[in-house]
Amino acid sequence: MKTKMIFTSIMIFGIAITGCKQKEKKVEIEEVKIDLLNDEFPEAMQEVKLTMDSIGQSVKDGDLDKLISYHAYSPKFTEFKNGEVRNNGEENEKFERGVFGSVTEILKFDMNDMKIAVYDKIANVTLHTDFHLKFGEDLAVVNEQMTLLFLKTNSGWRIVHEHHSPLNKTEE
Repeated sequence: MKTKMIFTSIMIFGIAITGCKQKEKKVEIEEVKIDLLNDEFPEAMQEVKLTMDSIGQSVKDGDLDKLISYHAYSPKFTEFKNGEVRNNGEENEKFERGVFGSVTEILKFDMNDMKIAVYDKIANVTLHTDFHLKFGEDLAVVNEQMTLLFLKTNSGWRIVHEHHSPLNKTEE
């Protein structure tokens, strides 16, 4: 009798285990395809827009350290401006501190026709500047085409390349 009871218990236990295994579902993880060329990345676009707003505000506030903090200076950093040879991060920082540190008044600081294109962790921002800056009694009007290339870092979106060139036609 004990043998039958042990045998029956083993059989019930075996059937229960087998039944549990049959109920297990295989979970398949579906790979999400990212189209770097066509996907919009709206959350990242908003982050970049907020970064651009913060960059503009740091200039208006005269906070040069904050302005510089939006750059990711490294040996890879590059800048083109005014048809001159390429600058590196050190030259860019020196120029920005020199120019924006000398501004005595900002009459206008518009970033027009801004387009933000995000490619996952890279963002390309193009715009037309309409800056009216006073240096003492001298007024400088800066109408440029500007491209800023951003990289998503642990510190947020940071500039890794700048390109400035004269804007031949002003916006209406």
